[in-house]
Amino acid sequence: MTGLRESAAPWAAGGSTVRGRALRAALSGLAAAVVAAGVMQARSVADARWPRLVRENHAGRPVSLLEGPAAAAGLLAAAVGVPGGAVKTAALTAVGTAGALGSVDDFAETGSSKGLRGHLGALARGRVTTGAVKVIGIPVVSVLACGLLRTEAASLRGRLADAVLAGGVVAGTANLLNLLDLRPGRALKAGALMAAGQSALDAVSPARGRIRGAADASAALCGGAAGATAVLLRDDLGGSTMLGDAGANALGAAIGLRSALTASRPRLACELAVLAALTLASERVSFTRVIEKTPGLRELDALGR
Repeated sequence: MTGLRESAAPWAAGGSTVRGRALRAALSGLAAAVVAAGVMQARSVADARWPRLVRENHAGRPVSLLEGPAAAAGLLAAAVGVPGGAVKTAALTAVGTAGALGSVDDFAETGSSKGLRGHLGALARGRVTTGAVKVIGIPVVSVLACGLLRTEAASLRGRLADAVLAGGVVAGTANLLNLLDLRPGRALKAGALMAAGQSALDAVSPARGRIRGAADASAALCGGAAGATAVLLRDDLGGSTMLGDAGANALGAAIGLRSALTASRPRLACELAVLAALTLASERVSFTRVIEKTPGLRELDALGR
């Protein structure tokens, strides 16, 4: 692939050394933080002007959904700092689509169906809900975006397998964070833990020979997720704002893209299997009940509230 070192954003500077990647992550994080904070500055005016921005949370208190568009905007700003034309296009497409379709489900929701089974069941009965559009749209676009990334396989079959696995991880991570966004701070904490786990795995098994510039692109996405989280976490923990579908899907897509960039095919298959299992389990098991009954998880979940 050519052009992967090109960049138009000032925070896309820096080489592929450890110091260069750290600089890229810091500048991408700063960009995400500034943009997310800028959007949140309009919260009081936006909440008053657009009533759909305000919902009731699990405790029956009003909560602003502006955090979702703020997170998506911040992550898109960070994605601009991803090096390489094809990789940047993939990042902007996957994160932007996840945020956009999440926003549609947040602010123009149709139907009363909930969960994967509910949306697909409604679709089988001929009713197209905004949730069904999201459930289908995010995976399809994620696979197409990852097709731009995973071109290293020698055969067309191999490239297709890599694109499907990587796209599945992107869409699955986006969905998982959405499933976890049921209590203040939970989805943002989960995203931070996932990003830390990815960094640890990448340190053990670097992405040599897979995607040129993958480590630099991953650093930019990681920085963006960290920057947006740092700005949004306090109000989220306080229960006055929440990510909603827009923010949770966008954040999950950005984190999933890091795996799409750096993970081997076996690792992608393992991650996708775990994500699929958790998604299916969520149809039968309450994650909140499991967390509240599990020592360690319970305390981590409550931390900061």
